[in-house]
Amino acid sequence: MIISASTDYREAAMRRLPPFLFHYIDGGAYAERTLRRNVSDLEDIALRQRILRNMSDLSLQTELFGETLAMPIALAPVGLTGMYARRGEVQAARAAAACGIPFTLSTVSVCPIEEVAPSISRPMWFQLYVLKDRGFMKNALERAQAAGCSTLVFTVDMPTPGARYRDMHSGMSGPHAGLRRFWQAVAHPGWAWDVGLRGRPHDLGNISRYRGHPTGLQDYIGWLASNFDPSISWRDLEWIREFWKGPMVIKGILDAEDARDAVKFGADGIVVSNHGGRQLDGVPSTARALPAIADAVAGKLKILVDSGVRNGLDVVRMLALGADTVLLGRAFVYALAAAGEQGVRHLLELIEKEMRVAMILTGTRSISEVNRDILVS
Repeated sequence: MIISASTDYREAAMRRLPPFLFHYIDGGAYAERTLRRNVSDLEDIALRQRILRNMSDLSLQTELFGETLAMPIALAPVGLTGMYARRGEVQAARAAAACGIPFTLSTVSVCPIEEVAPSISRPMWFQLYVLKDRGFMKNALERAQAAGCSTLVFTVDMPTPGARYRDMHSGMSGPHAGLRRFWQAVAHPGWAWDVGLRGRPHDLGNISRYRGHPTGLQDYIGWLASNFDPSISWRDLEWIREFWKGPMVIKGILDAEDARDAVKFGADGIVVSNHGGRQLDGVPSTARALPAIADAVAGKLKILVDSGVRNGLDVVRMLALGADTVLLGRAFVYALAAAGEQGVRHLLELIEKEMRVAMILTGTRSISEVNRDILVS
């Protein structure tokens, strides 16, 4: 039974990918309760159906940080995207540009900034973590600005990696991980040929450029664990705010007080996010956290949101709860793994159609009209 395009692409990705890669993108932290609530809480939000309202003039277009978006969606930063399809960040970025929305390159991407940025017709966004190696951070910011990246997405909810037990079972980490990954790749020849062999180099491109030598998957977990900084505070972001010339978005906000602090700091936007349920299990879903945050800071900065969004109806729900724009993460990676650039384009086209249906049947002609009035209280 077809539930959504994202569900179909997830099943296709599970068949094509070695288990360590599928479970890395599919899993969450601890018992994965927040991961599940992100989806279920969003699905439970009911919409008011309205009729006979002349919906012939409908637009999904919106403005964000001086950019025109064909719809209020951006592709979220996802680490190791280049392992899910051959040079996957490039393919995903091309799909986003073709659909008129931004693509966000992760710090821990396979393809470096200098490979992805020239491949698309619009400026991409760049995501950065607070890391102990401030030299790397400065280098990454300089390279992102030189490449014309328009918006910085600064992720602050990873002062330490979450406990992702699925990765230990799958072979992403744990004993004999390298050998397990090798045999899993052999058992998935389609991926092994297209990505494993033809998609090289398989290293963390942005980090390798800085270090001057390859930083491969075998170094990935260790490098992250040793470089995330639990001492992070708002003070650590001040030099970045001064250095970065474009819009700066703080990603990882889940509490209204933190959102107010982001306003005081001078952020241009925030991403209401629990990292897709991959950090602290047991925190609220973003659908539950979003309304209070929107009430606290709406109009003072732009509000973006991620986690749990699987289709166009979910996008409309998040907009109604107070978001200005929605980030897609897992949903686009499933499509990328299953069918590359065309899969991502197809998913985005379906999401646009689903949004149009939802807006027509809730009587909203523009994105600015999508608010809590369309929700069943």
